[in-house]
Amino acid sequence: MRALKIMPRPAAVACVLALLAACAPAETTSIRRPGTASPASTPSTPARPTATQHGPPGEQPRAGEVRPVERAGGLPPVISSIPTRRKVVFLTIDDGWEQDPGFVEQVRDRRIPITAFAMRDAVEAKGTPDPAGGPGKYVGAGKWGYFRQLRSAGVAIENHTLTHPNLRLLSQDAQRREICGSSQVIRKELGTRPTLFRPPFGNYNTGTLRAAKSCGIDAVLLWTATVQPGGKIAYQVPDKRLRPGDILLLHFRPNLARDFRILVDKIERRGFELGNLQAYLAAMAVDR
Repeated sequence: MRALKIMPRPAAVACVLALLAACAPAETTSIRRPGTASPASTPSTPARPTATQHGPPGEQPRAGEVRPVERAGGLPPVISSIPTRRKVVFLTIDDGWEQDPGFVEQVRDRRIPITAFAMRDAVEAKGTPDPAGGPGKYVGAGKWGYFRQLRSAGVAIENHTLTHPNLRLLSQDAQRREICGSSQVIRKELGTRPTLFRPPFGNYNTGTLRAAKSCGIDAVLLWTATVQPGGKIAYQVPDKRLRPGDILLLHFRPNLARDFRILVDKIERRGFELGNLQAYLAAMAVDR
């Protein structure tokens, strides 16, 4: 009878490892960090790397980049653009009608800084949406749950009134009910109190500023350009171009995910960075 040959222990272990490697599947599953996209959901246009991947999204102001803002009579300042020479712009979005999940995915996966001004009736789908952009597909689809998703993606949720009235036509008390009422709803639904306010249509008066102050608002935000369907930028300056410090206004309209992708790519092709609005306002000494 032939004697059984016993391998030394190290050789036996190596043999077993070789067999396991030969039987392993060709593909392996990688472990990804929370908040990062899986290979199947990675957007077609990758985000440009930033220096603060683990901090707040967007570019932060440099030391001495912006000058302080003055408060006239102690009222909230009205800000249309950020006073900087750096090629940085700021994205904001109003109302809340069209709650496109693809928009949340882009903001989260590409770490895009954006500030949303929520209007209660739009978020809760009370009434008729803005017809611009065509028929909606996701009107009121998630209501406040959608805005909780946005907040989790790093979006600041601010105040845009309850019902979107022309505030110039209302008394100061009526304006206060619109602004304070909106802040109360947002705090109830999201757990945070707005400190920024955007007046519907950009219409305001001294009574608006007084009402806003009494509701805990620190600044009133306007804009320098609007974004139309198709991601087209409608400028409010004669030379029809982006300028450093511009605040762009979007709306929750149909095809939001597509239009937003077009817009962000267009801004980056023109050599502009996307700034963190809250960080820049803090640098301007607007109490946040």
